[in-house]
Amino acid sequence: MTSQQLKRTGFALTIWAIAWAAMTLLEHKLDLANLAMLLVLASALSSLWLAGWASMLVSSGAVLAFNWFFVPPKFTFTVDIYQNALLLLALLLVNWIIAGLVIRQRRLTEAARNLADQEVRLRQWGDTLRDASDPAAHAAALRIALQEATGTPVAVSVLRSIDEQTEKTAALLLGETTDEQRSGLSLCVREGNAMGPGSGRYEQLADVYLPLRGRQVTLGAALITGLGGHANGLQLRPHLQALCDQMGGALQRSLITAQEQQAREQAQLQAVRNALLAAISHDYRTPLATIMGAASSILEQGDRMEADQRRRLAAGIVEESERLARLTDNTLQLARLDAPAVTLRCDWESTEELVGAVLRRIRRRPDGSRLQVWVEPNIPLLWCDALLVSQLLDNLLDNGLKYSPADTLVELHAKYDSEFLVLTVSDRGPGIATSWQEKVFEVFQRGEIAPSTSNSHVDRGAGVGLAVCRAIARAHHGELQLRARGEGGCLFECRLPIAGGGPPLPTAQVPEVQT
Repeated sequence: MTSQQLKRTGFALTIWAIAWAAMTLLEHKLDLANLAMLLVLASALSSLWLAGWASMLVSSGAVLAFNWFFVPPKFTFTVDIYQNALLLLALLLVNWIIAGLVIRQRRLTEAARNLADQEVRLRQWGDTLRDASDPAAHAAALRIALQEATGTPVAVSVLRSIDEQTEKTAALLLGETTDEQRSGLSLCVREGNAMGPGSGRYEQLADVYLPLRGRQVTLGAALITGLGGHANGLQLRPHLQALCDQMGGALQRSLITAQEQQAREQAQLQAVRNALLAAISHDYRTPLATIMGAASSILEQGDRMEADQRRRLAAGIVEESERLARLTDNTLQLARLDAPAVTLRCDWESTEELVGAVLRRIRRRPDGSRLQVWVEPNIPLLWCDALLVSQLLDNLLDNGLKYSPADTLVELHAKYDSEFLVLTVSDRGPGIATSWQEKVFEVFQRGEIAPSTSNSHVDRGAGVGLAVCRAIARAHHGELQLRARGEGGCLFECRLPIAGGGPPLPTAQVPEVQT
């Protein structure tokens, strides 16, 4: 007997002791009927703490004791008056009725408590699975929940892939099982139906098998050992199946999400392949033809050419090679930035150093002298991937130099504006038609030149550079936009957040740069 049961029995015996003491003291002051009321009251109160069978047994003994001590003739079980016999019979029946009602109420209370526990268990289990990125990792939690609900050993089998449904063994098995039980789990998964006593299938089994059901698919099974002989086995089955179905639904959602992610990655990979093929088929041919023509001319006729002619052909080879290299870098970088969970190699960088490195590369070009740069002093260090930001500036400046007249300037400004580094590249070229000012940032979209200009003969690029620039800006949680410019040409504005969640912002103490 547990301490709780001992305490409840102690309360009941105390009530009976008080009742008998009261009846003994009031024997000569109250008639027999009123003394019987004390007996009924004691029986009703004690039944609240005693078990049902114990309450009925104690009540029967109390009636016999009442007859022995209080009903004339005393100290005998003989009853002389019929009224006394009726009183004793009524006492016995009332005590039994009270005990029966208490037993019924206890059962109803226990059933309500079990329903509340089941509801709480289902809600908590649903919350656990809703926030789970990998529901299969919670198979142990499902096993514990089933064991708590039944009090019997449980084993859980979980598939990690929908394709494994036809396999003979599950990918994950928790709990001790025999060969026969493992075969039962595998059969339950394949058929997708409960098995065992009360299920209508394989009733001769001693254990119960419950499927982890999703929508039109079964992704595992649970083995409840000995549930067929459990006192509340039939009442528990719907609750246990609900727990298993929640797990099955979560597993299916997780697997579908993984398949969708894999499909997106495959689609992105295919898009990269298509982009590379498009770049090769449309944009690699012209520079390759130029390189091959110039190289073959130097090889076959180099001895008969003048030095200036050979120099022009060599410069053409270098220029077209740089164009190919830039197109390749942009295409590969765009593919990398479009990949999920891309990781940038960020560090604290000085804006002056970033701009200075780009300026040195541009100055080596024949038209590099047209570039004018202004960097605002005391700009805080930028948390960024230096190679990507340099590539962004290279592409914007290359576009400006390519599309603007040879006698005009291309300007690069860098300034600090409310926790953002603002980089603007402006030119006085033909501009971009209004209808193309957003499409121009899409891959392989070559914007239409504004109709009011006369530079429509300019060779347009591959349509990758600006797409890469916007992808780089957004990878740094910034934005790149094309702004209207009243005096003609284009003005690209890139806003990059200075801080990336790192240490306190350092400040680069640099002088104003203007070239």
